[in-house]
Amino acid sequence: MTDTNDTRPADREERTPRQSRLYRLMRYLPLIAPVLLWAVPCWVLLYAGQRWPWPVTLAGTAVFALGLVGMPLAMARGHGRRQQDRAAIVGDTLLGAAWVLFTWSVLLGVLLRLALVAAGVGEGQDRARVVTWAVLGVSAVLLAWGYAEARRVPRVRTLDVHLPRLGAGLDGLRVALITDTHYGPLDRARWSARVCETVNSLEADLVCHTGDIADGTAERRRAQAAPLGTVRATRARVYVTGNHEYYSEAQGWVDLMDELGWEPLRNRHLLVERGGDTLVVAGVDDVTAESSGLAGHRAHLAGALSGADPELPVLLLAHQPKFVDRAVAGGVDLQLSGHTHGGQIWPFHHLVRLDQPALAGLTRHGPRTLLYTSRGTGFWGPPFRVFAPSEITLLVLRSPQGSTSA
Repeated sequence: MTDTNDTRPADREERTPRQSRLYRLMRYLPLIAPVLLWAVPCWVLLYAGQRWPWPVTLAGTAVFALGLVGMPLAMARGHGRRQQDRAAIVGDTLLGAAWVLFTWSVLLGVLLRLALVAAGVGEGQDRARVVTWAVLGVSAVLLAWGYAEARRVPRVRTLDVHLPRLGAGLDGLRVALITDTHYGPLDRARWSARVCETVNSLEADLVCHTGDIADGTAERRRAQAAPLGTVRATRARVYVTGNHEYYSEAQGWVDLMDELGWEPLRNRHLLVERGGDTLVVAGVDDVTAESSGLAGHRAHLAGALSGADPELPVLLLAHQPKFVDRAVAGGVDLQLSGHTHGGQIWPFHHLVRLDQPALAGLTRHGPRTLLYTSRGTGFWGPPFRVFAPSEITLLVLRSPQGSTSA
């Protein structure tokens, strides 16, 4: 770990102007990004030496222009005040398609062209057209595969997690984790039911949902969320809010999960006891809760652990991995999070890493704290997952004593 306490004041002063310039640039990103997403593929596929017949060039340009105009309009109607699901589906799908086209136009537009030149294959026009067909072919395959990956029931990922302070009586405790189900414009009630069947097959002691249940209010997405009421656990079913709940009347989701038999851990904890040993299971609201303006909603770890014996091991549910800094300071043994989706559509994970300390999997932070970050059970927005598969996670907690009692 790097000690940052000796950072020189001069360094901080140098970084401040750079950070302010970055923040100013980020403000314009919503305006710049759509233009780049559509203009770059348009240029690479149509105007980079292909010399297509003019009807092909005209038709292709019109398609990209329609995408550039239609995508933000559809997303505004779908995710803005109107909340039109059909518009959201169109806008989200165009966003995913544009991202994949942009990515592979840049990669193949440069690398394949260089490879063809180095190999002495064809003339300039022939090479340009090969690049066009390669980009379109790769993009089509990835989008078809990514759609199937997004809509499938996630695979189960199982791993043992060793907690030094876990008592022998709790060795082998089975914790199932789902997160980021994102029930939304595409009706996934049947998918939801199959996910819950898979969770039940794990015979977990504790089932956790770490937020971002849906995009939309509990009233609008109730039918998709209803199967969560069928989930079984021998000890408890626990839930914490994600940032998307705070876009969609978070209290309604807290109330619905309570109605479905889940324990909303809103800055509170419960105790799981077995074999004479005890585990503190705590949860906090998402870090965006306080800025939502909802009374009583905020991420408050001290409140979540209030009254708990500090000698007991702590399992914490917090939607975003970046809460782990506070978990380390609070002496948490294991934090479970989601939020990142593993990047969802490669190579978006590079942008996720700018905001979060972990992308997916089990990582160590500080002398005691482990963080498990799920890639998510569903998908947000674009109905695609490319090189970032969804998951249902089964964590088997292990004690140093290695007791096999169940």
